[in-house]
Amino acid sequence: MNFIDEAFLEVRAGNGGAGSVSFRREKFIPFGGPDGGDGGKGADIIFKVNLNKNTLIDFRNTRVFSAKNGKQGSGKNMSGAAADNLILDIPQGTVIYDDASNEIILDCCEVDQLYTVVKGGDGGLGNARFKSSRNQAPRKATPGNEGEVRLIRLELKSLADVGLVGMPNAGKSTFLNTVSSAKPKIGSYPFTTLRPHLGTIQTSDSSYVIADIPGLIEGASEGAGLGTKFLKHISRTGLLLLFIDLYPDENNSTIDQISALRGELKSYKEDLTQKEAWVVCNKIDLLPKEKLSALKMSIPKAVSKLEIKNVFFISAATGEGTKELLNALTEEVANIKYDLA
Repeated sequence: MNFIDEAFLEVRAGNGGAGSVSFRREKFIPFGGPDGGDGGKGADIIFKVNLNKNTLIDFRNTRVFSAKNGKQGSGKNMSGAAADNLILDIPQGTVIYDDASNEIILDCCEVDQLYTVVKGGDGGLGNARFKSSRNQAPRKATPGNEGEVRLIRLELKSLADVGLVGMPNAGKSTFLNTVSSAKPKIGSYPFTTLRPHLGTIQTSDSSYVIADIPGLIEGASEGAGLGTKFLKHISRTGLLLLFIDLYPDENNSTIDQISALRGELKSYKEDLTQKEAWVVCNKIDLLPKEKLSALKMSIPKAVSKLEIKNVFFISAATGEGTKELLNALTEEVANIKYDLA
């Protein structure tokens, strides 16, 4: 299934039904009074979180949604029926923007809440409403009000406790594949992860969610590579794991990777360096013992200046060091309440 995390829609609420002009027509009552009923209310368009959905693919082909109009009033003071609201299912973590102003309309995180985006018009008044001592037979009724129309943008931001961030081929997908039931695509070429993958870590008495975010490159915060398309998903995570490739080419050293990742997180509009972040040095199985020992001495000293408190050395491929990392994550997630909204 394709992963769609952005959609542009036009939403049209229903118009209110018109009021009725009607007079009583009963035997032996030659001058019956007005009895025109009011029109029914037009339908609202409402979004509702559905935990079974994890993509906005439902909105890929349909861009315009129109709710039904309210029914017209009728005689005998009968009001027109209100139209049933149009309810659209969306994934948890969907943010709804006004496409013209780019302002956030709604942030849809609560499962049991209904999020009204546009409201239907009220029904018009029937002529019975206009009867008075001076006007016993009004022939006036009003049309229903028009429903709201809005151009909106839906943007899905993944909800997770832990986010994996790193350069392409840093080993994030291999790690998630090893420690959870998620099965992200793994390959020896850049950008094998083309959409966020979520994996659940189940412990004896709790669980938490890890999101594998597609690889970043320098300039991502300005749209380079997969760019801002996926940086937005990081903003929903509680703790970041900066995955570092200990076996890179000569032009991409360990410290260079950390600096580049921190730079892109800081340059993003929400300054993601404000989040708690740990460094995870991967592929220790590919290094000679002497070089690994030297890195275990130098890297913690370097990252301490960035106020990063934890550094882990692991091999996602063999599983070495992953148990210690997961134990630390379990304790951290349990003790810190993250603001994922």
